[in-house]
Amino acid sequence: MNVRTALRFVITGALFLLGGVVIIARLVSLQVGGPGEQIREIEPLDGVEVAYLQPARGNIYDRDGYLLAGNQLIYEVSLELNAVQNPISIALAVSNVLGMDYSEVLRLASQDPETVENTHILLDYFVPYEQASRLIQLKEKTDAAVDPGSTPDGKKHSLRGLVISPRYDRSYPEGSLASNVLGIVLKDGSSVQGVEEKLQMLLSGQERQTRVSANPYQALNLPDTLHGADLVLTIDREIQAALEEVLDEHMGITGAKQGLIVVMDPRSGEILGMANAPRMDLSGDWDVEVQKFSDDRSFNMALDSYEPGSVFKIITMAAALDTGVVSPDTPFTDTGSLEVDGWTIRNWDGGAWGPQTMTTCMEHSLNVCLAWVATEKLGQSRFYQYVRAFQFGTPTGIELANESSGYVRFDNHPDWHPIDLATNSYGQGIMVTPLQMLRAVSALPNQGRMITPHILKAVVSRSQQYEVTPQYAGQPISAETAATLTEMLATIVESESYTEMYPGYRVAGKTGTGTIYGTSLTNASFIGWGPVSDPRFMVYVWLHKPTTSPWASLMAAPVFVDVVERLVVLMDIPPDDVRIQLGAQ
Repeated sequence: MNVRTALRFVITGALFLLGGVVIIARLVSLQVGGPGEQIREIEPLDGVEVAYLQPARGNIYDRDGYLLAGNQLIYEVSLELNAVQNPISIALAVSNVLGMDYSEVLRLASQDPETVENTHILLDYFVPYEQASRLIQLKEKTDAAVDPGSTPDGKKHSLRGLVISPRYDRSYPEGSLASNVLGIVLKDGSSVQGVEEKLQMLLSGQERQTRVSANPYQALNLPDTLHGADLVLTIDREIQAALEEVLDEHMGITGAKQGLIVVMDPRSGEILGMANAPRMDLSGDWDVEVQKFSDDRSFNMALDSYEPGSVFKIITMAAALDTGVVSPDTPFTDTGSLEVDGWTIRNWDGGAWGPQTMTTCMEHSLNVCLAWVATEKLGQSRFYQYVRAFQFGTPTGIELANESSGYVRFDNHPDWHPIDLATNSYGQGIMVTPLQMLRAVSALPNQGRMITPHILKAVVSRSQQYEVTPQYAGQPISAETAATLTEMLATIVESESYTEMYPGYRVAGKTGTGTIYGTSLTNASFIGWGPVSDPRFMVYVWLHKPTTSPWASLMAAPVFVDVVERLVVLMDIPPDDVRIQLGAQ
């Protein structure tokens, strides 16, 4: 091969190489810039658009796997005015399929997008699958037809601008059961109240950005998203239903404005049931349901603080027994009044009860006696030391939104006065929540150790289940004090006539009637647990503003009795003598 021929091959090869480089460079430019960007900008017009997909919200189950809150696929139907071509076609389709007013839809669809503030108009937020499918099929058929026909104004039928978008909505297979525990999921996916709000980050999952078909009838073919975690609650569906039934019955009997029953396992802190009245129907009409909680009604009373009245005497007596300043038989002569810092303390009935012991002071719920114990035997320093040890003024941390911390004006507060010590001793002038009372009093069946109430049993995420373990909250009193006070309270309950309704089970408990400041109305409460020898349940009852009678012994105690009657059956708890015999075998 001569030199000229070789040179020709080299030049030809170089030209091919250069051409290849130019082509590759051009392809890269199309992908990363210039016209490529223009192509991506017009992709929505060619049937593809960027979408932010909200994942399915995590399910909520009771402790036995029954679904309390799940999801259902529903649709949102709206208008995009910039894309509307024939308002009459849209009005005909929407009024026929969804039953909406034809004239109103026509008015909305006929608006000039240049003259309205928002060109995206929501028509219906809750469209079931069956109706949405009819609209999707009608839109597909109309938009794909070569000759779709015309409306009376001569325009071709077109459903462009009618948008059908799928979304998940909460469903409640058990209706309103435990609704005040679950909470509310709003239209935008956020939540308020209950487990839904408190554990929003776990339940909501992770939003995903993706490119999807703009064709509405392909909306079902959405890519998967990482759905929210499922939650297993400590709630027992059967116990919850029983509590709500009992509470509703007694709301009618007592005329109370609001009511609460909480059942906790004192060994683990698991909340087995938490019934409120009124309750919200989460599937009902929002405007109607919200009205149930007007006039200062609470969504979940278990989280609210109030002056508990005489149930707090348990704390005062626990402190006195634990420090050794009194025993169950310590004598006290009740004269019916006690002067403290220029104020006069009187008993609930205004009477003088004469010679008493600490046990009978608790039995008759004598304010004068407990104020004497606090002011003369304990003193302010030791009394508030125990109030702190029982963690009043500190929330329990339960997995429910908006838990109150309560309020205690401790003796180092600038507005504290000696009269506060006297009134705090019997549960007035101090604000606590039912959950704080359950935590504190759980020290009695637990040999002096408090258990932390919780309502979350497990979290299920990515096929893994994470169990919530019981947590102790400290030991404010000794095991001996816990046993002594439990025996006192069990003896007191045995002396009451209402306990005859559940023979065979020894329980302990205390009533509490707290006067609502500035009124003649009361808060009637009861806390009790049993069986004393093998505690399986602890019950808290709170009736707000009962009208039949102001006294907890007549209003709240009968609720406790009815609850215990249900619990021993639902929890399969044998009578004490049978259980002892079985344990001896």
